[in-house]
Amino acid sequence: MLILLGVALVVVGFAVGFNPLLVVVVSALVTGMAAGHTPLEVLATFGKAFNQNRNISVVFLVLPVIGVLERAGLQERARSLIAGFRTISIARLLIGYLGFRQLTAALGLISIAGQAQTIRPLVAPMAEAAVEARVGPIDEPRRQAIRAMTAATDNVGVFFGEDIFLAIGSILLMVGFLSQSGIVLEPLQLSVWAIPTAIAAFAIHGGRIILFGRRQDRPTP
Repeated sequence: MLILLGVALVVVGFAVGFNPLLVVVVSALVTGMAAGHTPLEVLATFGKAFNQNRNISVVFLVLPVIGVLERAGLQERARSLIAGFRTISIARLLIGYLGFRQLTAALGLISIAGQAQTIRPLVAPMAEAAVEARVGPIDEPRRQAIRAMTAATDNVGVFFGEDIFLAIGSILLMVGFLSQSGIVLEPLQLSVWAIPTAIAAFAIHGGRIILFGRRQDRPTP
């Protein structure tokens, strides 16, 4: 019955209003020690559980870190960095990011960048600063348009780049679906034919970025 002490601690801790994470950790330690485990064994169990579920846990770790960095002035530092380079236009910045996103996605590194990881805290402020360095302060509609194009660039890059990677879910889904219809294909065959699509997507969206950049380089009326 001693192992039920952990449940009692959870109830009391939540009722009193203690930190939920602290309550859960203490109750887990008490439960483990009541079951005859040493503190090191309980800690090892925590580590094993974290390692087995790290794909989920990392998400909850990354988001607070990004929030703290933004509060500490990450966006402002990104803006000031780009503002110091007068030759960097928004078109060059976004086309470079598009190529980077496609290449990394083609290698399976989808989570290396994204809306939360890079667009909001880094790329969007840098794109805004690139425009402001040329035309001066920008109004809110133009700022929102820049952010939308930056987010769209990330989506296009990862969407058309990930299909080149052999072990991506979309490729495996198509292989399974085609095999059920009697069409046997290897993942490599689909990946190879995804390359022309990715090149076309880069060219088309790159052209859209160039036209968008020309419009943004005009002073606000």
